[in-house]
Amino acid sequence: MTSTTTCTTTAQYPIATSFNAASSAAEVMAGIDLTGHLVIVTGGHSGLGLITTRHLAAAGARVIVAARDAGRARTALAGIPGPGHVEVREMDLIDPASVEAFSRSVVEDGQAVALLINCAGVMASPLMRDIDGHEGQFATNHLGHYRLTCGIWPALVAAGNARVISVSSRGHQIAGIDFEDIDFQRRPYDKWVAYGQSKTANALFALALDGRGRKHGVRGFSLHPGQILTDLSRHLSPDEIAAFGVLDEQGNQRLDPAAGLKTPEQGAATVLWCATSRALDGKGGVYCEDCNIAGPNDPRTGRAGVASRAVDPQLAERLWTLSKQWTGLTVTA
Repeated sequence: MTSTTTCTTTAQYPIATSFNAASSAAEVMAGIDLTGHLVIVTGGHSGLGLITTRHLAAAGARVIVAARDAGRARTALAGIPGPGHVEVREMDLIDPASVEAFSRSVVEDGQAVALLINCAGVMASPLMRDIDGHEGQFATNHLGHYRLTCGIWPALVAAGNARVISVSSRGHQIAGIDFEDIDFQRRPYDKWVAYGQSKTANALFALALDGRGRKHGVRGFSLHPGQILTDLSRHLSPDEIAAFGVLDEQGNQRLDPAAGLKTPEQGAATVLWCATSRALDGKGGVYCEDCNIAGPNDPRTGRAGVASRAVDPQLAERLWTLSKQWTGLTVTA
């Protein structure tokens, strides 16, 4: 299938919405009823994922949290109020066999999946590789979620109106995908270039997936939640964290939503807006931020918006083709 038949038709420009950079998850979810819907959240036990899970359960959804450490996840999720239900299933995104086992268990349940929220990830980690030798950030942030989406595809299609949400980042502006050396076999490993490459992959994946899923009622979205201090920064030194400008002179977190410095509740708002907003009905394949579709980035004026290489249909198709080759998986277009 060519890129002309799979690319999105949704314009990559902001739309009318009542929300903004400072909106909270609670504001976005006000009045949303997900009773009877099944939702899967990777990494739904910490950071933005935990807040996302809480609000989905409060809206009545049955939420399956996919977590590498199931015991830790159950502890973190204990006591989350309903009326929905939260359960934990073990899954390690960097382990293909683990992703396959998780996906099979979901499909065998026989319930349609209305939302898949790909929230888990790693950032700026030391060099690691998966069992096939692929660089670890790309393998975790992209290939693991690609495998998961393909693995539960029948359950997404069965919903008739499903969304797949990929948590990307403004980090995609650091680097595009080096298709000649994704795995840093020939170039020196740079943890930030690797992270940027994986976040660009998240956005391109959403674009390519949306083209394939549209006729099945499955739409793909990617997003930047904001600059938020969570466990994602565990591989960073205090000096590296300070360099991002997220701390004030007293070492407290700076908050300036318009500049992207948000609370976790504000960061989760864009995740949940992409997952539930009626303003996105009939749309897909776009990169979002601040509870809206993002406009194009202009590096001369700042970091807001999306880099053109992260929403390029031809690059999205190239990534999909490569991902299919590397995993042996795809979806029914």
